[in-house]
Amino acid sequence: MSSDLFKRITILAGVALLALAFISLFAYDVIKLDWVSFMEIQPAFQPMYDPLPVPADSIPIEGSVFVPAEGVPANPIPVEPASIARGTELYHINCIHCHGPLGKGDGTVAIYLQNKPADLTSLPVQSLSDGGIFLTISDGVQGKMPALNENLTVRERWDVVNFVRTMK
Repeated sequence: MSSDLFKRITILAGVALLALAFISLFAYDVIKLDWVSFMEIQPAFQPMYDPLPVPADSIPIEGSVFVPAEGVPANPIPVEPASIARGTELYHINCIHCHGPLGKGDGTVAIYLQNKPADLTSLPVQSLSDGGIFLTISDGVQGKMPALNENLTVRERWDVVNFVRTMK
């Protein structure tokens, strides 16, 4: 008789264990257990909050864009249809929102900006050298335009300069 009782208890325990396992599958996301992790309590570096300055005398991977002591850089990219086509595409991705389709400073977000975007067809902008436009695209304008040096490669910035020249 004890053998029969042992079998029944074993089967009952197995069914109870299976039921418990089945219920725990659904309760996994309901009951949150906060496991202590030492990664959570140690100081961490947040790269977007306080970026480190560029080391002195370092050169970007793409090479030196320009040497500040020598003034504004000269345009190394010839004005050709391929460069203007790339510049047009990049302008429509990065610049059209503020400067508008014709470069008049009337883009879709321009009405919401306190400092209105520059008219790229105007004499003050078109009278800048290619290097001056390149530096404006690269470094931005304090309080008016963000720097695009991290969004666009050096070549892409020169292609945008070549496109801006066609907006006269």
